[in-house]
Amino acid sequence: MIDKKEKTAPNVSVGADTEQSIQKCTDNIITDYDENIKDLDESFREMQREMLRQMDPSYLKTVSMSALYDTDFETQTALIDGLLYQGTYLFVGSPKVGKSFMMAQLAYHIGTGTPLWNYRVRKATVLYFALEDDYPRLQRRLYHMFGADGTDDLYFATESKTVNGGLEDQIRGFIQEHPDTGLIIIDTLKRVRETGGADYSYGSDYDVVAKLKSLADSYKVTMLIVHHTRKQQADDKFDTISGTNGLLGAADGAFVLSKEKRTTNAATLDITGRDQQDQRIHLVRNPQKLIWEFEKSETEVWTEPPDPLLEKVSTVLPSGSSSWDGSASELCVRLGLDIKPNVLSLRLSINAGRLLKDYGIHYKASRTHGGRKISLWRENVAEDVSMCDDRDNLFENDGDV
Repeated sequence: MIDKKEKTAPNVSVGADTEQSIQKCTDNIITDYDENIKDLDESFREMQREMLRQMDPSYLKTVSMSALYDTDFETQTALIDGLLYQGTYLFVGSPKVGKSFMMAQLAYHIGTGTPLWNYRVRKATVLYFALEDDYPRLQRRLYHMFGADGTDDLYFATESKTVNGGLEDQIRGFIQEHPDTGLIIIDTLKRVRETGGADYSYGSDYDVVAKLKSLADSYKVTMLIVHHTRKQQADDKFDTISGTNGLLGAADGAFVLSKEKRTTNAATLDITGRDQQDQRIHLVRNPQKLIWEFEKSETEVWTEPPDPLLEKVSTVLPSGSSSWDGSASELCVRLGLDIKPNVLSLRLSINAGRLLKDYGIHYKASRTHGGRKISLWRENVAEDVSMCDDRDNLFENDGDV
């Protein structure tokens, strides 16, 4: 009897425990399932409400300051630090001043990733519409400037369609085939603009650049549009751009290459833009290689002073460490900072580009039903398995605020 009790008691206990464990597991699954259904229903209802709002003729899309602060925008990196940023720019100069040689130089340095003058360059694929040249002339020019060292990441086209006649489709097709495209050069604007029709008013000037800018922005690439200056001189170099102010008004900035005397090799490059300070750079054209060489800059590129917060964040990923994931609260504790988690997230969101440029660290904040999460990772890691299948889903079953 005793043996029987000793043998049967554990069996009953195990059976009971097993049944309870199965019941708990089932309850959790059902609860999670219900919560997910509720989240999907609410998302669907919000989508319906937004669609109805947009159908209202009086609808005005706005964003609050709080929502703006709570949004993480994609980091924009410069193609050439301190010189050329993401956006659409005019590159202007008088005929035969050396614009096409400068375009070839910019295209080659970006296509190869080699520094230009004293500026750091980010390597990217380049599409160069050399619409006033032919392939034999391009071959001679490039060999004269750069020798036998070519690159597979610089592509040329000597013909194209017009802005309203299919150019956008051609560019879109190229970018789909070459998703790492970073720079598109159109040399010149006149060649892709429709002839005849309406005169070149402010509106038509603005529209032609705005269409190209819209395309460049949609693919997050840089576009340089080569154009001419007018004959009349002006105190402001940017007032010499041929046409109306609509061209510069629609662009993100402009470069003006000019010489005091056509026979000299010295030139100045004036630069203005939304994302950069105004600059004037003095250049000298090498008579043997025909490349533009840096002489001096009248305006030193302003650099931000060190940010103690970013320096602290960089210590989270010491040498050899590939990534860190956690909540803003956990990051505050790890950094030993007396700062609110939402303030930390905001400062990192605003300075994400600088964190990447100065320290080589990517930042991304993702929001899940569990709370807001932060991911930090180094750019030289092999894309971390496609950034762990889109880091937005990293914390699907984790939670904190």
